[in-house]
Amino acid sequence: MARKREFSTFSLSFLDIMSCGLGAVALIFLIIKHETNTFIDEQHQDLTAEVNLLEEEVREGQDGLVKIRNTLSDVDMQLVSADGLARRINDDITAIRDKIKVLDDDKTDQQIKALEEELRILAEQKKEIEKELKKGNDLRRIEGHGQRQYLTGLQVGGNRVLILLDASASMLDSTIVNVIRRRNMSDDTKRASPKWLRALATVEWLTAQFSVDSHYQIYTFNTRVSSTIENTETQWLEVADRKEMEQGMLNLRDVIPQKGTSLQRAFQSIAGLNPLPDNILLITDGLPTQGMTPPRGNTITGPDRLELYENAIDILPVGIPVNVMLWPMEGDPMAAAAFWKLAQHTAGSFISPSKDWP
Repeated sequence: MARKREFSTFSLSFLDIMSCGLGAVALIFLIIKHETNTFIDEQHQDLTAEVNLLEEEVREGQDGLVKIRNTLSDVDMQLVSADGLARRINDDITAIRDKIKVLDDDKTDQQIKALEEELRILAEQKKEIEKELKKGNDLRRIEGHGQRQYLTGLQVGGNRVLILLDASASMLDSTIVNVIRRRNMSDDTKRASPKWLRALATVEWLTAQFSVDSHYQIYTFNTRVSSTIENTETQWLEVADRKEMEQGMLNLRDVIPQKGTSLQRAFQSIAGLNPLPDNILLITDGLPTQGMTPPRGNTITGPDRLELYENAIDILPVGIPVNVMLWPMEGDPMAAAAFWKLAQHTAGSFISPSKDWP
């Protein structure tokens, strides 16, 4: 009887073994290659978006710096021209008065009257120049693109003008997604947000329109209210004090838009001013998100925001015009109608400026 043949692993085909091994290596290589490309592509897209945003902000900052330098140069030239003209008129007046003093008794009344008339005309010209120098535009001059100061319906005058500037987190951008995104960035990035810079430029433009003999106060508000000049809450500041106004604007540029919006606290602060303002300029982007106390949840509905707005209106002092400048916020369709009614009810004005203003 023949002996049964024994089984051995070395009897398998060598080519079959090599094919299986090579196939496994190829499969592992394909998997590793695919995941690496996906990870690199995702990182590349994120970094590209961040770089594009930073480059856009740098360009906007450079354009704003050029405009400011040009404006300062124009203001300096106008001041020099006005001062020189005023000095020439004073010299002419002095010369005419000297002529009148040395007139002989033989001079006719007609000559005297002609000199007096010339003196009167020069005096009127001097008054006109002095009147121009008293305007706020000589203290702080702000011009738009091509001097596009077309907001003639906005009431910026008054003896006591109060500016209320919304400094909540929503002032970082006009869309909810970008507000959330910028809210998690650095403080310097928040201060450089285009929407917030427009709000600051608006305050600059408004203060440039104030009369030099009037008073003003600038409050920023979110969940609390603060003055641009520390420890001056409840006090009126003088427009003629140019140094103090410039310091206030510098302090305003250090403010970081953050937290929620309490319009009720902003209107409550008005009662602390004595006497009350005769004009209020409100710069905001939508209805409030909280009242005197923080909200219970992380979200709030449109009707709830409208109710908070009505609560704030109830404590607003009566008889003061409220002029509203609104930059509409995404997801807040009722804001424009509500603030328009406020302006109409208080005999103020309502505007929603274009993106290239001021």
